[in-house]
Amino acid sequence: MAVYTDVSDEDVDDFLAQYALGEALSCVGIAEGIENSNFALTTTQGPFILTLYEKRVREEDLPYFLGLMEHLAGIGIPCPTPLPGRDGRALRRLNGRAAALFTFLPGMWPRRIQPDHCAEVGESLARLHLAGAGFAEARINDLSVADWRPILEAAGEAVDDLRPGLYAEVQQSLDELEADWPKALPIGAIHADLFPDNVFFRSGHVSGIIDFYFACTDAFAYDVAVCLNAWCFERDLSFNATKARRLLAGYERVREFSEAERQALPVLSRGAAMRFLVTRLFDWFHTPDDALVTPKDPLEYWQRLRFHAAVDGPGAYGLD
Repeated sequence: MAVYTDVSDEDVDDFLAQYALGEALSCVGIAEGIENSNFALTTTQGPFILTLYEKRVREEDLPYFLGLMEHLAGIGIPCPTPLPGRDGRALRRLNGRAAALFTFLPGMWPRRIQPDHCAEVGESLARLHLAGAGFAEARINDLSVADWRPILEAAGEAVDDLRPGLYAEVQQSLDELEADWPKALPIGAIHADLFPDNVFFRSGHVSGIIDFYFACTDAFAYDVAVCLNAWCFERDLSFNATKARRLLAGYERVREFSEAERQALPVLSRGAAMRFLVTRLFDWFHTPDDALVTPKDPLEYWQRLRFHAAVDGPGAYGLD
């Protein structure tokens, strides 16, 4: 949610004239994340979120993302609802970018993750997976195991500047993941990027799930593995088994894992760590200097990947 494209007051007024949402009172850039330009837009009818799509988000994928959010919001999942303009269209253009306006979700993302947060996230993720079953569209995960090596190669051997020998080490880990990647697991619509800053809480409960721009059709258990990486490591990069156990137990209160999913969790968790390692490596070397965001440390995910490679089964995550 960095700001890559500036929007003037006149731009906002012209854009908002296409809606029946009142007049603009303020429009403030949100300087978090790394993918799109987001603005907190307040009108005489209330608060909204304005998004301009940048970087890896392909315009041809936007109908899937917007359609999924509309579907999920319509059956009770707390996610942003795309708002149509006077002509009935939600997807528009602003300053040369695809753009859309969304409902505002109250709440704050947790800066200090507690086990109770993890339990709530597990339950919410399982509900999202079940709710997505009625969504007819599909989208291939273009950041899955077959895509990680090209991203690493695009970053290049300059990654060794971060850690000597890292490029070869990551190549070897990719060899292992490509050989071991599980198949025939239960699949459906997944979020694929459910980090703490994409989940809002109010009074201890999930009040909003945002940023669906990596959503796709893939294994449910892979989505869980992303969450294990995002929610269950401490700042010193140690793994918190209590948080993992609570997250997985929360998930299973809503949707039980199959035995194949349980056994696949270690390699899926390695894969999720690899996915964020290679994209962070790419961003480390390719984020524009004038973006209002600092690229995130790729080596945090190298440490996570090494942890997952050393576990001896799903019991390490709190599964029996």
